[in-house]
Amino acid sequence: MSTLVCFHAHPDDEAISTGGAMARAAAEGHRVVLVVATNGDYGEVPDDLAEGETLVDRRRKETEASIEALGAHRVVFLGYKDSGMTGWEQNSDPESFLRADLDEAAERLTAVLREEHADVVTTYDWHGNYGHPDHIKVHEVGNSAVDLMAAEGNNIRLFEATMNRDRVVTMMQQAMESGMTPPQGRVDGEPFDPAGPADDGNPFGMPEAELTLEVDVTGYVDQKRAAITCHRSQISDQSFFLDMPPEAFAAMFGTESYIERGVAPPMQRGWLFD
Repeated sequence: MSTLVCFHAHPDDEAISTGGAMARAAAEGHRVVLVVATNGDYGEVPDDLAEGETLVDRRRKETEASIEALGAHRVVFLGYKDSGMTGWEQNSDPESFLRADLDEAAERLTAVLREEHADVVTTYDWHGNYGHPDHIKVHEVGNSAVDLMAAEGNNIRLFEATMNRDRVVTMMQQAMESGMTPPQGRVDGEPFDPAGPADDGNPFGMPEAELTLEVDVTGYVDQKRAAITCHRSQISDQSFFLDMPPEAFAAMFGTESYIERGVAPPMQRGWLFD
């Protein structure tokens, strides 16, 4: 059996982006490890924090519950502060992930890869799926860590988790035509447009022509949805993710898309361990 390490920016990213692959890998007997770069300091603050409980405390508990739902084996927090969205004053915080020294951050991740004898690593596409500074930094740090491992003679396959923009556009059009309310943008409250400018001005995800792998996780969507539900502080029952009927959720989130480093398109249907 092999070891899959999924590297994510914030608590909850793992459930939405690679939850299906994590659940599938664990079910097939592989070791699954989640590494989270930041503490998620600037997420939504719930009204029910207990006395002395911080948002960071809550989000760590939610992440522990999420990996249990997915069947994963370990979660590691690298301990950086959330950098906030593009242009926020938190971008300049010297303790933020955005401002972290690339080599130092890569070494933190590499230490986990060495310890776990990682075979496969996931990060994000070049613009972090939607331009969030921490997501872009995950891409950079993940690639640097895999390079460090390669220099030590450890060849690890790296997959950039992304979204098939063409597929998302089509499915959202179909959802709206069926009467579903489209999700709102993360900041401005306007209807989410995957083909429009995201946080960094680029469209959401990547076009299908640039993808290399499509993974079928339809058998694990219930676990994926359960993992998303664990992040109650950030994702309510009325969110786009959880408000849709189970069959619609399965249609939209039963496939995960990746770009394998060093592999050229076209997109193939397969598995991270093929």
